Amino acid sequence: MTTSNNFDIILAGGGIMGCAIAYNLLKRDATLRVLIVERDSSYDRSSTVLSDGNTRVQFNLKPNIEMSLYGLEVLATFSEEFATADHTPHIDFRQQGNLYLVNAAGEDFAKQGIATQQSLGCAVEWLERAAIEQLYPLLSLPDDVVGGSFGRKDGSMSPLAVLQGYRRKSMELGATFLEANIAALLKEGDQMTGLRLANGDVYHAPIVFNVTGAWAPILAEPLGVNLPLISLNRQVFTVEIDAHLDEILPMLLLPNGIYLFHEGGSSFIVGGASPDDFVTYDDFSWSRTRFEEQMWEKLVDYLPSFDRLKVTNGWSGLYAINTFDHNAILGEWPGLRGYYCANGFSGHGFQQCHAVGRFSAELILGLPHELDLSMFLAKRIAENRPIYENPARLI
Repeated sequence: MTTSNNFDIILAGGGIMGCAIAYNLLKRDATLRVLIVERDSSYDRSSTVLSDGNTRVQFNLKPNIEMSLYGLEVLATFSEEFATADHTPHIDFRQQGNLYLVNAAGEDFAKQGIATQQSLGCAVEWLERAAIEQLYPLLSLPDDVVGGSFGRKDGSMSPLAVLQGYRRKSMELGATFLEANIAALLKEGDQMTGLRLANGDVYHAPIVFNVTGAWAPILAEPLGVNLPLISLNRQVFTVEIDAHLDEILPMLLLPNGIYLFHEGGSSFIVGGASPDDFVTYDDFSWSRTRFEEQMWEKLVDYLPSFDRLKVTNGWSGLYAINTFDHNAILGEWPGLRGYYCANGFSGHGFQQCHAVGRFSAELILGLPHELDLSMFLAKRIAENRPIYENPARLI
């Protein structure tokens, strides 16, 4: 382990993105001195661990689709690739499929997306109402639902297992992992020089990645970097219904924005955006009342059997939204040498970490890009060039 405070690259943040970048850097250059600084190695409040652990190819922008396809390649051999001398990760990847119900207003956008996805080799198809009802027998479709988009290879897994896989493997490859609170990122003029910890210790590097997720703007602002991010408290609930199902149903996204994951038997996870989502960096509270007042009736509109259910648990996590265009912000920040971004994923960071980790390493090392993600470079913020998933801005 490196004992000096001098490094080639510092990752401020040891979540999924920081560890994925470290892994990809060291896989390509084992001589690099890489430091990962994470304030809580238990990851109790990690947005990755508190997420639903889902991945999907159902995007509209080609690079977003390609990132998901590459992610599926990585996940297919994850246990073998990320095994270390004393640990083999088991991510429990369950490809139950993702089913998105579509109303008349969204039909054209959905079918355009499917055409792009299919042109890239994705296992996605348009389903008519009868096929949807057969696939998801609990549904009673309102008249305005015209069909649905079904990604057969989309699925869910243990986000903690994926995160720990990247962390353990990056450390085996030579990364130094430090659990500590970061007080500030440091620069001299227009050049990054490292970071200072809350205890006063300073670590030096000419390249610093801010990969602190929802907390990224707090570290960025003193440097003059204005990341267009807000951090929302987003809540999730587990419920039990009367019906018992032997087969695992697909993940279901309703036109009203509510999503469901069938965990098996009579158990479901329910979530979605709420008017009561509030900006915070440290409030992880959740409220059963929010489900009862804002989600329950909307569920019953599509799933009549949910009129009798029991809320058994719940939690909240921080949801970092890129208010500029809801897409990733990558690469070096204009005018500040050595300050690199991997922020703004707006809920997509977990599934995009594999491709972003590789792309970031290629940027640093000057290697050709196996997947061109240059449309997401940070310079588009300064140039006021937002890129949206479709004219309605979100899928």
